[in-house]
Amino acid sequence: MRTILLTNDDGVMSPGLWALHEGLTEVGNVIVVAPERPRSATSMSLTFHKPLRISRITIEGVQAYVASGSPADCVSLGVNRILRKKRPSVVIAGINPGDNVSVQVVFASGTVAAAIQAAILGIPAIAFSLVVPEEKAPTRDEYSTRYRDLLKIAEEVAGWTLNARLPKGVDFLNVNFPSEVNARTPIRFTRLALRKYDDYVVKRVDLQGRPYYWQWGTTKPEKEFEVGTDVHAVHGEHAISITPLSLNMSTTAGREEMSKLGKKLHKAGFTVHSAVT
Repeated sequence: MRTILLTNDDGVMSPGLWALHEGLTEVGNVIVVAPERPRSATSMSLTFHKPLRISRITIEGVQAYVASGSPADCVSLGVNRILRKKRPSVVIAGINPGDNVSVQVVFASGTVAAAIQAAILGIPAIAFSLVVPEEKAPTRDEYSTRYRDLLKIAEEVAGWTLNARLPKGVDFLNVNFPSEVNARTPIRFTRLALRKYDDYVVKRVDLQGRPYYWQWGTTKPEKEFEVGTDVHAVHGEHAISITPLSLNMSTTAGREEMSKLGKKLHKAGFTVHSAVT
């Protein structure tokens, strides 16, 4: 039976993690390697300057590994230490309570970072996230009842990835569910929107009279969500968004302009072999 490494960014006790675990046992041998505490919005945050620790715990009869680091650390530890003799066939992160849509959010997400780390290691990966009204994460019972169809879809996507592998040029999938999911909820294959939020920074003053700052964002108006993007699918259509993503962020756009930069550097006395190719 093929091995699935399951992690998240909300900590080992997250109901979404264990709801996903239950469904994934139908398609593979699931090994949980999760952070010891919530590590949301940590992006990659790989730990290089202090030791990492792994411990084993048992939750409802299931053994899990708990790591002191970030979600990306959990994937690295899982692949390179815990499962080093039998690499996982796929890495799955989630279910995150809160969507991870748009470039703006994906680059910050600990959930997506776990999938990115897996892809860097050459392992197909999937990140699963769910829109949560008023930031109230579903309980384990709610996943089993209200979100049964969500778990079935996650199981199908994971099974397909295990059996068919990801297409050439696709390194991982970012899957986002609206707050209500059933068998009739449409599924859209999307691209990343650039932004979901309008950012702002609030200045306040502490009791000693020193300024401090909070940064946050408000969701952009629905009319600004571009059709075909993950944000439009999830928030405009209340659909399920499946976004295939690649690690290669380089581009061949702007070659003529880049050549002008190359000529300028050459004229300044530097050796320039080529611009973007």
